[in-house]
Amino acid sequence: MNTPATGGLLLVGQPNVGKSVLFHALTGRYVVVANYPGTTVEVSRGNARALGDMPVLDTPGVISLPSRTGDEHATTRALLTEQDVVLLQVGDAKNLRRSLQLTALFAEMGRPMVLAVNMVDEAEARGAHIDTAALATELGLPVVATVATRGKGVAQLQDEIKKAPVPRFHLEYPAEIEAALDVMAPLLPADVLAPRALGLLFLAGDGELESWLTERIGAEQVEMLRVHRDALQQSFVEPLAAVLQQTRMAFADRVASRVIRAVDKGGAGLAQRLGYLAVHPVWGWPVLLTVLYGIYWFVGEFGAGTLVGLLEEDLFGGIINPWFQGLVESHVPWSWAHDLLVGEYGLWTMGMTYALALILPIVTTFFIAFGVLEDSGYFSRLTVLSNRSFKALGLNGRAVLPMILGLGCVTMATLTTRILQTPRERLIVTFLLALAIPCSAQLGVVMGILAGISFSATLIWFCMVLLVLVTVGWLANRLMPGKRIPLMTELPPLRLPVPGNVLTKTWARLKWYLEEVIPLFLIGAFALFVLDRLGVLPWLMQAAEPLVTGWLGLPKEATAAFLMGFLRRDFGATGLFAMGSALSAQQMVVGIVTLTLFVPCFASLLMIVKEHGLRRAALMLALIMPLAFFIGGLLHHALSLVGWGG
Repeated sequence: MNTPATGGLLLVGQPNVGKSVLFHALTGRYVVVANYPGTTVEVSRGNARALGDMPVLDTPGVISLPSRTGDEHATTRALLTEQDVVLLQVGDAKNLRRSLQLTALFAEMGRPMVLAVNMVDEAEARGAHIDTAALATELGLPVVATVATRGKGVAQLQDEIKKAPVPRFHLEYPAEIEAALDVMAPLLPADVLAPRALGLLFLAGDGELESWLTERIGAEQVEMLRVHRDALQQSFVEPLAAVLQQTRMAFADRVASRVIRAVDKGGAGLAQRLGYLAVHPVWGWPVLLTVLYGIYWFVGEFGAGTLVGLLEEDLFGGIINPWFQGLVESHVPWSWAHDLLVGEYGLWTMGMTYALALILPIVTTFFIAFGVLEDSGYFSRLTVLSNRSFKALGLNGRAVLPMILGLGCVTMATLTTRILQTPRERLIVTFLLALAIPCSAQLGVVMGILAGISFSATLIWFCMVLLVLVTVGWLANRLMPGKRIPLMTELPPLRLPVPGNVLTKTWARLKWYLEEVIPLFLIGAFALFVLDRLGVLPWLMQAAEPLVTGWLGLPKEATAAFLMGFLRRDFGATGLFAMGSALSAQQMVVGIVTLTLFVPCFASLLMIVKEHGLRRAALMLALIMPLAFFIGGLLHHALSLVGWGG
């Protein structure tokens, strides 16, 4: 038997199987999140203390191999480049057949391997018990039943990892493929993965593997491999990738039928019934509205109302700001420095107060709500529920995932449009993200402002943004050539979120907020201070007055909010929030709608340039800015006509 690897642990598996939960159970809180080398995909790294501080890498979920998406490319690259590691495949007990299709490939890679069959409690609730001992015999590798959210099976899993063997597994493919693998083996490197596994990925057409092989063995040998592949394809009507997958599917069906035992589940559970209702074409929408109202109350009422009141009025307004202003007055003799720190556009009175007293409590509650929805499995159901609606936009329900991520950060959501299958889909979704999807920080401020006016104000804002989103998406679908790709997905069960996981994700996002956003707030406050000192800000307000005051019906001071919106969307929304009673309910709604549709933040704009090029980014900007002011002006005149005042 080969000596078990001790250099690290590589978590692999499909999406929504509990990999990240198991990763945190093994590593605790000491985790680093960064792009995987050579990719733009984020991965988590940590150390498992119970395994002697063994390095652990949580790879992105792969639906299948060969790799097709950015996430799958990153996982393939990790398999090819991470040396001396144990493979820990996390499988879904409820969908064992799907998991075993990947197992059949991983087990032939020549790496020590353990299979964790996760969520066995949910499988048994559905009437299926998995005989893990029989499964281990079938596969020739250790198999452990786990419930990662409760820590069940983690100790046994750690013991198996310490002594993980290289599986003696060999899946027999059609004779023509087996012969081709034997011919190709001498051309493939044997120091990373087993040549047989490399050959299987190459025959399936894995582009990431081909790029890696070109660097390792040279273009000439890769071309020889392609010749063998092309010759083999002549023996089959279907593509080789389909033939390989069918062989693994047949294997998975045989093994699953031997190891799954039926148990009495005692009727459908509440979670299953709710999961069914969440995707129902009729009842799914009331469920969605209930979820949205819950978020509205938690973020808008509690976060933006109660918490902001405590921090802004009581803590900062009553204690911290007066103390700091007194400190500056007594120790800073220069008037310009006094204004820089605690003036109207002061680094403390505007920058830090906005960031900590106004925005921090709002984004904290939003991140908590976002984490609860993420951990519960509801987002996948939203994909199915929205699939029919996205048809009018030339998209499928998969497009809702970047848009939901856009509610967290539009910059990162723009990057995740890579999960979409065609350049056409990626371009449409990127444009809609830049136009009408507010990031978490901006959305939190928006909900806070609107909750303080009335529910009808929130409804007007939501309907206007949704109308623009649908109309522009429909036009883009009509104008851009190409076809819609049907949706294919699998639903995880609805489950109660684990508080520890939600809090860990919330803290990671808050850390990002504190590190990235606070400096930008300070830069924005400083920029406004300089513009004000140089007389540019009054000039800009005067120049924009016909548009801001005439067309939008806002006071000229609101111009500063749009200027701040160039830096960050939420900074502009906070500028309106800070104006408070200076704006009527109608003016606040018009301003918020215009800012929501306004240009994306600077970081998002750079990401659009990176993903789609400077010309397309400039074209998007040229369309978005006039459209935002046009829609805002129409809303102002419509509300004035009907006499709406809150």
